[in-house]
Amino acid sequence: MTRELILGGARSGKSRLAEQQAAAAGLAVHVIVTAEALDDEMRVRIARHQADRPAGWTVCEAPRALAAALATAAAADRCVVVDCLTLWLANLLDGAETLPPGAGADLLPAFARERAALLELIPRLPGRVIFVANEVGLGLVPETPLGRLFRDEAGRLNQAVAALCERVVFVAAGLPLPLKG
Repeated sequence: MTRELILGGARSGKSRLAEQQAAAAGLAVHVIVTAEALDDEMRVRIARHQADRPAGWTVCEAPRALAAALATAAAADRCVVVDCLTLWLANLLDGAETLPPGAGADLLPAFARERAALLELIPRLPGRVIFVANEVGLGLVPETPLGRLFRDEAGRLNQAVAALCERVVFVAAGLPLPLKG
């Protein structure tokens, strides 16, 4: 069993790398997607990702209940790709704009429950699991409290998942840079 986190910026090639590694694993592939097609632009992005995936791969949508979807999908003879943790996090931050100034997202019940469930599950996952996430901490400090909360929680999530994975790779300009393992 191997758990891997692939990090990178927007359009860095991280999803492509995850798909290449899944195809090369020699296992049945199950993809868990977290994006929701809430507008036309996102529908186009989702369609692009769908077109890039081999037809024989199983795809499951889990915009919020990621741990439950992973528990069902992961198996010793399977490679699971989770694409992506950052969109999943954004989905769970619904309602964060009502938090008191300086409060953490752990005050949001769904966020706290789902994040804890995911982090508790990762060490027990069988088979090969590849997580994809955006590295959002390399840019400017967001102007809004909600933007700063999102950036901070994404950084915390990436750190926690990286600590639980045997392998971590950063992708820039389509080039993988191994960080761990």
